[in-house]
Amino acid sequence: MEQGFAIWITGLPAAGKSSVARELSILLRERGIPVVVLESDVLRAVLAPEVGYGEEERDRFYRMFAETGEIITKNGVPVIFDATANLRRYRDSARRMIPRFLEVFLDCPLEVCRERDPKGIYARSGSNEHGTVPGVQAPYEPPLRPDVVLGFRTTPSQGAELILSKLGERGIIPI
Repeated sequence: MEQGFAIWITGLPAAGKSSVARELSILLRERGIPVVVLESDVLRAVLAPEVGYGEEERDRFYRMFAETGEIITKNGVPVIFDATANLRRYRDSARRMIPRFLEVFLDCPLEVCRERDPKGIYARSGSNEHGTVPGVQAPYEPPLRPDVVLGFRTTPSQGAELILSKLGERGIIPI
């Protein structure tokens, strides 16, 4: 069995990661490629509901998150990581664990993310629940060499198509 691949979609909160992940999963399934979307908010609630948002807690969560993706890909199933992963080391760790890996950066300005804010993260950024929002109180380190960069005006459909093209170009999926 061939090992699956992973795509990590990163960007500030409310940059559009989940929308792109949904579109990409639809396109992959239409091509007969099963895929698991690992959304950080969902997995955090299941795997580590007691884990907060401090740096040590994020370190612990993202280690579990990447290891979950590694297990799934080792079983031949592709994974889409839908997660800010504010520090490069989180994404780099997953890249080391999973040989066929693409990093996608949603390049969206903080002001636009604040306007979108569908979950109210920025509105609550001063509370204890989300007191360290990446890009506000916590650092956000954009990728140094992302495999794909999507601008904030790129639609989720366009973004998914660009990611598919990169997967084909790299020989990860048939063109």
